[in-house]
Amino acid sequence: MVSYSLNTIHKIVHSIDKSPDLSHALNNLVSGIHKALGVDVCSIYLSDTITRTNILMATQGLNPDAVGKVVLPFEEGLVGLVTELSEPVNISNAPAHPRFKYVPEAGEDPFKSFLGVPVTRQGEQLAVLVVQQTTSRRFGEQEIAFLTTLAALLAGNIAIARARGLIDDYFSTETSGGGVFTGVAGAPGIIIGKGVVHYHNNQIAEVPDRPAASIPEEEERLRAAIEAVVSESKTVGEQLGGTLPATDQLVFNAYALIAGSDQLVNETIERIRAGNWAPGALRDTIESFAARFESLDEPYMRERANDIRSIGQRILGYLFTEEHKEYAYPEKTVLIGENLSPLDLGSVPLEKLAAIVSGHGSAYAHLAILAHALNIPAVLGLAGRVPLNRLDGMTLIVDGYKGQILVSPSQEELSEYQGLIQGEAQLARGMAALKDLPAVTTDGVRIHLYTNTGLLTGHSHAFDVGTEGIGLYRSEVPFMNRDSFPGEEEQRQIYRQVIEAYMPKPVTLRTLDVGGDKVLPYFHRKEPNPFLGWRGIRVVLDHPEMLLTQVRAMLRASEGYDKLKILLPMISNIDELERAMTLIRRAYDHVVSDGYTIRFPEIGAMIEVPSAVYLIDSITRRVDFLSIGTNDLIQYLLAIDRNNEHVAKLFDPLHPPVLEALRLIVDAAHRHAKPVSVCGEAAGDPALTILLIAMRVDSLSVSAGDLPRVKWVIRTLSWTRANELWQQARTMEHASEIRQLMEQELAQQGLSRLVGHGK
Repeated sequence: MVSYSLNTIHKIVHSIDKSPDLSHALNNLVSGIHKALGVDVCSIYLSDTITRTNILMATQGLNPDAVGKVVLPFEEGLVGLVTELSEPVNISNAPAHPRFKYVPEAGEDPFKSFLGVPVTRQGEQLAVLVVQQTTSRRFGEQEIAFLTTLAALLAGNIAIARARGLIDDYFSTETSGGGVFTGVAGAPGIIIGKGVVHYHNNQIAEVPDRPAASIPEEEERLRAAIEAVVSESKTVGEQLGGTLPATDQLVFNAYALIAGSDQLVNETIERIRAGNWAPGALRDTIESFAARFESLDEPYMRERANDIRSIGQRILGYLFTEEHKEYAYPEKTVLIGENLSPLDLGSVPLEKLAAIVSGHGSAYAHLAILAHALNIPAVLGLAGRVPLNRLDGMTLIVDGYKGQILVSPSQEELSEYQGLIQGEAQLARGMAALKDLPAVTTDGVRIHLYTNTGLLTGHSHAFDVGTEGIGLYRSEVPFMNRDSFPGEEEQRQIYRQVIEAYMPKPVTLRTLDVGGDKVLPYFHRKEPNPFLGWRGIRVVLDHPEMLLTQVRAMLRASEGYDKLKILLPMISNIDELERAMTLIRRAYDHVVSDGYTIRFPEIGAMIEVPSAVYLIDSITRRVDFLSIGTNDLIQYLLAIDRNNEHVAKLFDPLHPPVLEALRLIVDAAHRHAKPVSVCGEAAGDPALTILLIAMRVDSLSVSAGDLPRVKWVIRTLSWTRANELWQQARTMEHASEIRQLMEQELAQQGLSRLVGHGK
């Protein structure tokens, strides 16, 4: 009987996910489909977009000797037609079709009916699934739906399996390299370094592969950890023996039996003797055991997979208890993790941290913002593309311009990128010479360049690149790195340190901006959609005591200093702005009545919500300056979660509606004679810089790492030329067209290296 159940789909997907290598994964896939649909043939062809060919990689029903030998160009055969159309192809008599290509070695002579389904991921062609039968018929809607569903679910699994195969093949066959993998460009730059996988001891799936320094020692560690878990299980069972029914007591005996089973021990030791350290070997054994249970039909038995993982986690805990050695980070560490956070970077000595690679995240996530500030390359959003835990200890090239990592690069690749790195160093020396020069166009238009801060405790890098002050201080960071709200005096000391570090330069302190992806662990509300929920100014207006305390601390910190500016985030209506201004005035009166002699600060509004764009004249009349928060403004205008790597490529500051919104805001500021600044990661984009020059923004607030690039662009172009390009851009409907126009201009001005691999 043909089975189309979700359980069948789940089992097939899981068999791919837990397969030890690419060959097993694809064989499990075609075997599962062959059985579920009851077809005569099931095959999978992997698509190579570089050579534009589909390669038969696994089959159930065709000649097994044809695997790896049948190679069909995208333009040929019915498999090529599936690739070309990127949709299912369902044919009752395949040999009669004009696109049919006869391949003798495949042994498909007796098969008439053909159904091919493409496997794609975010627009990338990965594979083609094919089923065939000897009878001449069109496959039914249920069969098409089954394969289409599988193809959608399997895309990430196949990408990971293919990546795992590339990496493993590097060691087994000494090919020319372990593969090139593309994610999201998080921060620019190029580095050649050694991968170090960051993992949490309480997550067995995150444990990386590492070579066993001493196989006998690793075996001894494993046996000691297993003995400890066996003993623990028996002891707990005995302690609870008087209070539990006999059937429940058996659970602890079962745990002890599984943990100490010869099969589990022997399989793990085999993996250790093959070269993996004990935690990595244990991870693979536990996942292999769990996969066997999850493949069973009986729900009760499938649930035992969770028990297996729990046992593995306990063993892992004892393994790491025995791990006393402090990790020696390589000189050029590439920190790798499934979901790195800014706090994870603290595990690496800053002088050794060369690059960041994360499974999740986008160019506008906090991790990318921090990478910009540190001036190190970052590639994010690689989840579902490469098995990151296999990259520990590997030589990696991290290309933050293209958003790519090269695993175990060939000598030719190393030579090419070493040349690019030398070019980067030359570029950096050229930009360093601009440190003390103003950011002014060739025809005299001055733009002030400030830096964003808050994520870092030190400010030396900002001074090294010639910052003119702080354009955005993210005051929420001191709130996030603790267990309770900081008091007024503690906040005053923090703000005073910042002011004194930059004095007499201007400092803009943004009031508390939490919510969305910035969570206070002690003051958190779970919401179905936090980015559209309780965040920014809404939080402090609901708790005015928070805003009053913070503003009093800012004002007290500014005593003897007259360049303090206070910035209000996430303003979406006039009522919010007026209420916040009233609270600031109350805080000022309070501080003055306490005897402080201070100037009332300039107050600004962040324009980062679309409604504020349409209220821009009303807002501008009420404040002293405007700051355009591009990260959130673009997110809300384009309905794109800026932390979601799946839509990261759609997040583009050169999108025509974004540029039109920027124009409306800047024009309003000019009408009311109020200064306007642009902040966020987009402000550091050299291509956007050209258009911001044309709009005549007063200042940009960027990461310290981006400031030299932006200054170079400003000092190279004239406002007249920038305005000509802006007028051309306003006639274009596609962000890609606008970016191409800007990057062509940068290339003509000799600045192509600011955006990529220009020579």
